[in-house]
Parts: sequence; C-alpha cells; structure tokens
Amino acid sequence: MKKWLFLVGAVLLEVTGSLSLKGALDAPGLYVLVVAGYVGSFLALFMSLRNGMALGVGYGIWGASGVALTAIMSLVIYGEPITLLMGLGIVIIMAGVLLVELGSQAAQKKEVAA
Repeated sequence: MKKWLFLVGAVLLEVTGSLSLKGALDAPGLYVLVVAGYVGSFLALFMSLRNGMALGVGYGIWGASGVALTAIMSLVIYGEPITLLMGLGIVIIMAGVLLVELGSQAAQKKEVAA
C-alpha cells in the first residue's frame, strides 16, 4: 500500500511542478514550486520503487497519469481547452494505466502460483 501512496504523491508533485511552470512565467517566485515539485516527484517515485513497485508499472502510471491530470488541471486553472481528440487521448491514457495495473497483478499472481 505504501508504494501506491508514494506513487500518487509522485504524480501530484509532478503535476504541481508542471502547472507551476506556466504560472512562473508571470510570477517568477513560483519557480521554487517548480523545482520542489519535480525534485519531490522524483524522490516519491524513487520511494515507490524502493517499496516494491515494478519500474514498468510505476513509471508508466506516473508518466501517463501526470500527462492526463496536467491537461485536466490546465483546463481548470488556466482555461486551456480540451478538444474532443485530447479528451479521447486522456480516456486512452486512463485505459492504458488500467491495463498496465491489471497486467501487473496477473504477473504477480503467476509468480506466486509458480
């Protein structure tokens, strides 16, 4: 369970860093949040891996979830549009994350059975 909490933290910190990067264009003080977000994200991802998360699963979910959540939050915060095609991409990313997780669970069950 700990590995998942670290992974969620890594995603949220990465999204915070990315969103702050755009905000820092007008408010340079936000660069501190950019650096903290990215450094914290890598540390949290490291801790997730350290606690047993498979690299392919952790990195895949971190990257894909970060992209999808950043797009959604940039709509909410900055009013950037999400087109139909972008929305479809976000749905596909979510499906991909689900498939990676289901595949990981199936692999773990196979290991235990062997």
